[in-house]
Amino acid sequence: MAALQVLAARPKRAIRLTRNSKLFKTIITAIRQKKGENIVSLDLRNIEEAVADFFIICEASSTVQIKAIADAVDHEVKLQTGELPYHREGYQGLQWVLIDYVNIVVHIFQPEARRFYKLEEMWSDGGVTEHEA
Repeated sequence: MAALQVLAARPKRAIRLTRNSKLFKTIITAIRQKKGENIVSLDLRNIEEAVADFFIICEASSTVQIKAIADAVDHEVKLQTGELPYHREGYQGLQWVLIDYVNIVVHIFQPEARRFYKLEEMWSDGGVTEHEA
């Protein structure tokens, strides 16, 4: 839960994003390129307490793949949008890597960690969209 605590302390932009934003699409594309699995986005825009407009969640079967997905997201977002993450976390253990772009937070999990933390259930008031791998 430490990763979620970090989110509460960072700034939130006044501009609201959509699924059609370049940042959103670039993140999904980068995850797909590195074969991320079970990709979903949670639309948190109608939740007052939400720390972001969207969570994008995926999983990978190994620590090597988690790092590859995280690196691809970083690289592609910088290349396509010029944006850098506000915060990154989880690179030591590579069980759950969080990349915070303020209005979009990317969560890359090992399957066991994803089942344990259950972000989709925790934020179930938000709309869930599945994205084909």
